[in-house]
Amino acid sequence: MLRETLQADVTARDAFQFAIPHAATDEELLLVHHPDYLRAVCEGSLSEESIRQIGFPWSMELVERSRRSTGATLEAAAAALDAGCAANLAGGTHHAYADRGEGFCVFNDVCVAAKWLQREHGIRQILIVDCDVHQGNGTARIAEGDDSIFTFSIHSQTNYPFRKEKSDLDVGLARGTGDEGYLNALSSALESIAQRLVPEFVFYISGADPYERDRLGRLSLTKRGLASRDRMVLEQWGRRGIPVALSMGGGYADCLEDIVKIHSNTLCIAGEFSKQAVS
Repeated sequence: MLRETLQADVTARDAFQFAIPHAATDEELLLVHHPDYLRAVCEGSLSEESIRQIGFPWSMELVERSRRSTGATLEAAAAALDAGCAANLAGGTHHAYADRGEGFCVFNDVCVAAKWLQREHGIRQILIVDCDVHQGNGTARIAEGDDSIFTFSIHSQTNYPFRKEKSDLDVGLARGTGDEGYLNALSSALESIAQRLVPEFVFYISGADPYERDRLGRLSLTKRGLASRDRMVLEQWGRRGIPVALSMGGGYADCLEDIVKIHSNTLCIAGEFSKQAVS
């Protein structure tokens, strides 16, 4: 629905170049994921408990979709190096650990892309800005102790995952936090990050789930507030000429059109910072 909406919008259609991503290879996935876990996913030999933690029944379609979603973030990262800003219309699977999946996440697309950028393009300092309503626990654990990847998560403190990992910077918000409280907390966090490091590349997981009508969010941002969030993040880094690759993250509103609208707003704002936005 998101892709179809953007392709039907004359302004967006002219601003974006759409591409079908490759399926991430074993070599790319092994930059982050353990060989035994990758083998179990691909062969369908995950334990019942592992499948329960992921939340999806295993199928070859699930494997293909997970590879493509990761491949899309890899390609968005490569495109952002040239265009300044690019996006994956899915991705943001931040609950995936190196050795297991959780919370509808099989492979950690952003961490794989971060390690790929470091290997292939010599990027030294990467920042991951995670504004999905749920803490990026898998991302935090994968990057733990790695000074070349700075992880920041702003999320609902009382929400899933109930056992949080330690990001380089975590901002947990109280249930029901609205636009003003959220944006003030985000602004303070971004300023703190800017004083601590100058990244060479930024991954932004936006998320439609802080929305006030999201079934699983527990925060109360309006669509206008979410758009302000996106602009704040993108201006912080995009105005400095630092490449940004976006992944969409979660969204669980009963009205699917609301999710699509929030994500499309994010992408249209991102387009302002791109020479040629690629999705």
